Amino acid sequence: MPVKKKLQALFGLKWNPFLPDVPTEALYRGGRLASFCERVENLAHSGGFALLSGDSGTGKSACLRLVSQTLAALPDVAVGALTRPQASLFDFYRELGELFGIKLSPCNRWGGTKALRALWLEHVERTGICPALLIDEAQEMRPEVLSEIRLVSSHLFDSRHLLVVVLAGDSRLGERLKTPELAPIASRVRVRLTLDALQPGELRAVLAQLLAEAGNPRLVTEELSEALCEHAQGNLRALMNMAAELLEAGVKKDARKLDEKLFFELYGELEAAGAGARALRRRR
Repeated sequence: MPVKKKLQALFGLKWNPFLPDVPTEALYRGGRLASFCERVENLAHSGGFALLSGDSGTGKSACLRLVSQTLAALPDVAVGALTRPQASLFDFYRELGELFGIKLSPCNRWGGTKALRALWLEHVERTGICPALLIDEAQEMRPEVLSEIRLVSSHLFDSRHLLVVVLAGDSRLGERLKTPELAPIASRVRVRLTLDALQPGELRAVLAQLLAEAGNPRLVTEELSEALCEHAQGNLRALMNMAAELLEAGVKKDARKLDEKLFFELYGELEAAGAGARALRRRR
């Protein structure tokens, strides 16, 4: 039996709630995430930069999906995601053109960027769209490309913004924006969100949301939910990876729900180590 049908038959799930490809509509919108999406939505009316940062596994990609969905629902807003943040300057222009329906190819080495900026301005004014560019792993971008984005996004001495830019990356991105050559971009960031390690209660809320949206809110027992959220150590990706492993084990055992017994079978050594650490802290 295919895995998807077995998930439906055993657990009553519409889809695997622990994989990265869950429907965007099912993603958790906590207070900070909802606020960030709302502020970026307001940014779409005037243009400018937004910055999303956080360590690996804290939910940046999911947050970008929510931002993309929010912006795509707005009239006259066109959303594009840059797929090669490490690209050269002219490759950046080529991809920018492909994303927003205009051919942006350099005509020569020296006058190329000036001509491309003029083409971009004409395109935005003619179409009347508000382009929104989402860039994941932005810490990988070349300094000259980041600087060019600043130049191509503004007009009339910064009095008019031609592009909404959402930069997402790890802590290296924030450090790079502190350098003198990129300080002009940092000063233009109007909306910020830093994703930190999540508290166990926040992780439980995310888990509960995904299970409910997938069709079986009682798939994971309360005891198992607490154990998973404790061992994830604030990392959302770690939580999802452990839960996905448990789900696969549950399928093999024809289980009807995921519980602590299954957790101990897979992660007994991890639990023993955690219990030892907790006992040591209590003695201290």
